[in-house]
Amino acid sequence: METTTANVATDVLRVDVPEQFIALFGIREENMRLFREELDVDIYAHGGEVTFTGDADKVALARLTLEKLLEIIQRGDPVDRTRIRYAIELASEGNADRIGEIMRDVIAITHRGRQVKCKTLGQKQYVDAIKNNTCTFAVGPAGTGKTYLAIAMAVVALKSKDVERIILTRPAVEAGEKLGFLPGDLAQKVDPYLRPLYDALHEMMGLEAYQRLVERGAVEVAPLAYMRGRTLNDAFIILDEAQNTTSEQMKMFLTRMGMGSKMVITGDVTQIDLPTGKRSGLIEALEVLKGVNDIGIVTLSHRDVVRHELVQAIVRAYEKHAAAKNRR
Repeated sequence: METTTANVATDVLRVDVPEQFIALFGIREENMRLFREELDVDIYAHGGEVTFTGDADKVALARLTLEKLLEIIQRGDPVDRTRIRYAIELASEGNADRIGEIMRDVIAITHRGRQVKCKTLGQKQYVDAIKNNTCTFAVGPAGTGKTYLAIAMAVVALKSKDVERIILTRPAVEAGEKLGFLPGDLAQKVDPYLRPLYDALHEMMGLEAYQRLVERGAVEVAPLAYMRGRTLNDAFIILDEAQNTTSEQMKMFLTRMGMGSKMVITGDVTQIDLPTGKRSGLIEALEVLKGVNDIGIVTLSHRDVVRHELVQAIVRAYEKHAAAKNRR
């Protein structure tokens, strides 16, 4: 039901299932203010009715956005404040019909039974690139799921026997302290650099399954330096934190590709820890390999951050600051 006076419109949306109403607006309707501010319309709820009042175009956009979010809730998927903001952005850009693609496809299932899904269109583009290319580059800020989704895809490939092993690697670049001053042998020194990879693997596989696969040689987590001189066949190979590779290291890694293998390279070009004067091998590779067949390049942004909504705000603020600095 919609009524319009001049350019001011009023529309009503019925939400008959109380659980869906709570999932959309929150237990104490804490999301209502977010909808009002982001959609720039007056929104009020009473009983099972949601009333929109404001500019006719904005009212139509608000109703469409809430309808699409309700479709996601009806599928059984959660909707948090980050997802609400993302849905509003899509609708504002004329892509409301794509809101339903958020969290639709199950990428993998963790050892605890939790479904891993793409939470943004950027993540979906990333996963599709991994499926459709032998080598994929993913560049974006922290919290966009670059590493986690790659490991999820690797575990699926291993379980389906598309590959025989998973190899995860990172450059061990000092960010403040020198390796030589850390206690322990070489393995213990580089272990902190690889810890995020261990954590993601443990969540996907479970600790016991992970340890069994390591003993069989089906899973390997090692510093990038350990890749030199090897040919990696029938493997799903992930290079994480690639912005901290040198040009020589990146070329060395890319040429490890063997038959039946797939590579994913992830990095954040705003967090380079290389010494001053050293150019990132990731930045160079993106320039050199752009347009090469069977190599996918995906750029994620603050819109693809799936951590706490404050992380998204922090990333956006830094992007604005960097852009202003470049202009100056």
